[in-house]
Amino acid sequence: MSRRLARETALQVLFQRDLTKEPLIIAEEVKRWADEFVVPEPSRGFAQELVEGTIDHQNEIDQTISSYAQDWSINRMAKVDRNVMRLATYEILFRSDIPGRVSLNEAIELAKRFGGEESAKFVNGILDRIVDSNLKAEKKGEL
Repeated sequence: MSRRLARETALQVLFQRDLTKEPLIIAEEVKRWADEFVVPEPSRGFAQELVEGTIDHQNEIDQTISSYAQDWSINRMAKVDRNVMRLATYEILFRSDIPGRVSLNEAIELAKRFGGEESAKFVNGILDRIVDSNLKAEKKGEL
């Protein structure tokens, strides 16, 4: 299974949803983008889980990102950066099967590939604080 391809697929679906503001049939959109990226079948389920989880928890995710993005409102962020961080924050907060540092590193790679010149640095700065905070909370037994 290629989790990187699954994340790229999930990012495309989330970006499209953010751009068009249209309600999407997630399974159809995941299939469409997975076909475009030639994503193997086992990875498609992971992509769909990521999209559904990110959308289901978007309010909490956006609040978390906003609380760590000093002087940046979520709506002022570039759409790619915002959706890369939403995807990674979902993984960090809600997917205990994925180490936070893995989610952070994957997000940086997505930002490099799909974002602007400063995207990777911007995404890293915010997500690194979210990962650190989450790790501290886990150690204290708060999660």
